[in-house]
Amino acid sequence: MAEKLLKVTQVRSELGHVARNRGTIRALGLDRIGHSNILPDNDAVRGAIRQVRFLVEAVELTGAEAEAGAKVVAAKKVKHAKHAKKAKAKAKVKK
Repeated sequence: MAEKLLKVTQVRSELGHVARNRGTIRALGLDRIGHSNILPDNDAVRGAIRQVRFLVEAVELTGAEAEAGAKVVAAKKVKHAKHAKKAKAKAKVKK
């Protein structure tokens, strides 16, 4: 069975809200109103969504949407791994 995914979309502005809410929006990978991000469906993500539920909409992806979303998530993981490896090598050079 494939991993469950959520599509989270920011629907309201974070301006005027406490820094904790703005940080949670950033942690969900959202930058502006209307921007969406596909995230794994786990307790941590659901908790973050619950904290800012008045600023975002979350939809469970099913079928073809979930397959396409899984490809996006996998590509993000590869990109993140490459970036982390490059940063680690850069830090070694500075020592």
